[in-house]
Amino acid sequence: MQRIAFKMKLMAGCQAEYKRRHDEIWPELAELLKANGVCDYSIFLDEDTNTLFAVQGQEGGQSSQDLGSNPIVQRWWAYMADIMETNADNSPVAVPLMEVFYLP
Repeated sequence: MQRIAFKMKLMAGCQAEYKRRHDEIWPELAELLKANGVCDYSIFLDEDTNTLFAVQGQEGGQSSQDLGSNPIVQRWWAYMADIMETNADNSPVAVPLMEVFYLP
């Protein structure tokens, strides 16, 4: 299994809403992610900077960020666009992070 990490930026004051939306993640989105090999997916928040840190396993070579052409993902991006920094297509601005240490 490959692991990837990336960071995103949350708008100030949107922490509770971001958590609420993810607590109620759409079942079809969760199923899509799992069907494409995304597993062990966590998102953490640095409350001082509103930086989101995501890490996920990949068992098929695709990350959640590779599924942008799927209509479910496009709807999710549009749903989240009002509380995150996004690109013109509503995808979150996601910056890949280099792994520098791992203790299995």
